[in-house]
Amino acid sequence: MIRLLLVVLTLLLYLILGIPVLLIEWVISRWNPHLRDISCLRMVQGAFKLILWFTGADITYIGRENIPRDQAVLYVGNHNSYFDILLTYSQCPGLTGYVAKAEMLRYPLLRDWMKRLYCLFLDRTDMRAGLQTILTGIDYIRSGISICIFPEGTRSRDGKMQPFKEGSLKMAAKTGCPIIPIAITNSAEIFENHLPIVRPCRVIVEYGSPIYPKELPKEQQKFLGACTQQRIQEMLDRHSL
Repeated sequence: MIRLLLVVLTLLLYLILGIPVLLIEWVISRWNPHLRDISCLRMVQGAFKLILWFTGADITYIGRENIPRDQAVLYVGNHNSYFDILLTYSQCPGLTGYVAKAEMLRYPLLRDWMKRLYCLFLDRTDMRAGLQTILTGIDYIRSGISICIFPEGTRSRDGKMQPFKEGSLKMAAKTGCPIIPIAITNSAEIFENHLPIVRPCRVIVEYGSPIYPKELPKEQQKFLGACTQQRIQEMLDRHSL
């Protein structure tokens, strides 16, 4: 329980102490928006790395060299744990927004930080709002901001990937940006597999080679979700723990 308490306290303290920080960042944005963006990115990454350290997880990262440094990308990963966000965001080399459930808008402070970090909120019950979210993501990518999405739509309860929703990959199809497949192994063992205990465990996060949509055969371009999911499954099969 001590690890769980440390994780929760760190998160709460960050959100509370972050109130004046948000105000300072707003002032900075008046004369240097890019500096504001980078400082927010690095602060949150630092907090996430601290939380991961508190969990005691032994994390192995593979293939980070596959992430382009000179352009925005669409990160696509499997989703087993809340900690998947911490595991991946802490490694992003540049500005990256995550696609989250619209329900996250209910939580003040957290939603403010998420908006500041270019996160998108997807309402799965409203097709028109969902389309607008995708269009905003396309604009972000074209402006140089990467996006990360977990196309299963929710966390897997049994560790097996659910079919990817093809619409989730529209941002890559429309912009032509590289898709970076992410295979996350054993992350649910940190917390979800034995609630409410946080336990040390081994976790593997592998970044696959970029997938360039326009270089794929026409038939595969129609099913980017299935193509990306197959790449991720191949990586997961190599790292079963």
